Amino acid sequence: MKTPVTPLASTPPALQTAPPMRHPVLLSALLLLPTAASAQALPPGAWAITSTAVELVIPGAPGFILRMMRGKSKTERKCLPPEQASSGVAALFVPKPEARCTVERAQFAGGRIDHVMSCPQKKGPPMRIVRAGSYGATGFTARMTMTGETDKGAMRIVADQVAARTGPVCKR
Repeated sequence: MKTPVTPLASTPPALQTAPPMRHPVLLSALLLLPTAASAQALPPGAWAITSTAVELVIPGAPGFILRMMRGKSKTERKCLPPEQASSGVAALFVPKPEARCTVERAQFAGGRIDHVMSCPQKKGPPMRIVRAGSYGATGFTARMTMTGETDKGAMRIVADQVAARTGPVCKR
C-alpha cells in the first residue's frame, strides 16, 4: 500500500498517526496558553489550514445535508509575521479575539499535539474541542473532535486538518 504524501512528509511516520483534519467549524476558536508554545520555529509567511468534515452528528439537521457536508473542505488563511512564526506551531492555533475560548490543555512537544479547549455558544453549554496530531517545521496534521449540545440533543463533529505554508509573503 502506498503511503500518501502530506505536508508533514519529513516527519517520521510514527509521528503521523492522526489523519489530516479539515473542518471550518470553530477553527477560529483555537487558543493556546503562552506556556504551550513550540520551540520549533515555523517559516514566516502565508499559511493555510484546510479542514475536512469526517463525521457529523447534529440533531435536527436533515440527513441529506449532513451527507452533503461529509468530506467537504474549507480553508482558513493565516499570515504569520516573523515574530509570531518564531513561537512555532502554537502560532497557528491563535483564534480571532471574538472566539472567547478557554484552553484546558495545550501541549506541543516532541512533534505531538494535545490540545483541549472550551468555547462558548450563543445558547447552551460551551462546545468542547479536542485536537490530537503531529507537527513539524512544515505544518501540522491533526484530528479535531467537537462536542456540544443543541436544542435537540448532543452534537458531535469530527474533522481532519492539515496546515501548510503557502508562500513567503502574505497577501493583503
